Amino acid sequence: MVGFNSTSFHPATFQLTGFPGQEAAYHWIAVPFVVLYVTAVVGNCLVLCIVWADRRLHQPMYLFLCMLAVSDLGMSLSTLPTVLGTFCFQSTDIAFHACLAQMFFIHFFSFMESGILVAMAFDRLVAICNPLRYAAILTHPRIVRIGLAAVMKGTGINFPFPFLIKRLPICKSNVLSHAYCLHPDMMRLACADTTVNNIYGLFAIVVTYGLDSLFIILSYIKILKTVLNVASQKQRLTALNTCISHICAVLLFYVPTLGVSVLHRFGKNVPRLVHILTPYIYLLVPPVLNPIVYSVKTKEIRKGIFRVFSGNFM
Repeated sequence: MVGFNSTSFHPATFQLTGFPGQEAAYHWIAVPFVVLYVTAVVGNCLVLCIVWADRRLHQPMYLFLCMLAVSDLGMSLSTLPTVLGTFCFQSTDIAFHACLAQMFFIHFFSFMESGILVAMAFDRLVAICNPLRYAAILTHPRIVRIGLAAVMKGTGINFPFPFLIKRLPICKSNVLSHAYCLHPDMMRLACADTTVNNIYGLFAIVVTYGLDSLFIILSYIKILKTVLNVASQKQRLTALNTCISHICAVLLFYVPTLGVSVLHRFGKNVPRLVHILTPYIYLLVPPVLNPIVYSVKTKEIRKGIFRVFSGNFM
């Protein structure tokens, strides 16, 4: 029986959902999730430690990489308690206000990561198109301001979401579709008009993912024009090679994000398993693979990892 607050018509708790019908296999399903979370946390913490310990890496590119690692850590830690609680201990209840808080932080870190990817595109744009003024343009105070701007943008855009949910009477059910809380998932349980929520949700997506992806595309158009004007093919390849890690990070973030958005709006005939798995890909793939991509493609990070495991970290 669902317990409701008599004044606000909100359930006392929400019921999280893992893989319906597979409860007996949850202890096996938990194994890949544990591996993914450990990989994400260790990988991103390792990147942060390597950059922090080596003053030679206190450069714009690596400072933005640290911001990306912090964002990925925040995303992982926002979902870790409920996902592992669901699959490891079959603890599926989450308090209403705790669900609102988790929803806020998931969307906040997602929007923040989008902003950081734009900043990293700007970093590559300046490094390739205006290398002589690179240090003068991307000073440490300016990098700090860019990071704060990403945080403030994520906070400002996400701030209304908990209040938009609280204004809705939720009386259809208290069962969510995933092992964590998202705005669209909570909104569908309301038995009232959700037009405001839908309009603001679309506005938030356009202002963040839409504009940010546009800025990234325009940056790379400018980068390609500059690179193609370089006479030497070797110089072209060297310049483009510095962008590969960032391009991979952009694809790892935006492809699953676009997939979740399209699936939510047009995937009524898609198998239920796809609906269940896709949001986990959206939440776990970037935090897990970003440190691996940057470790493989960035020589300084790779050397730092070798120093860690050889005992010569400091």
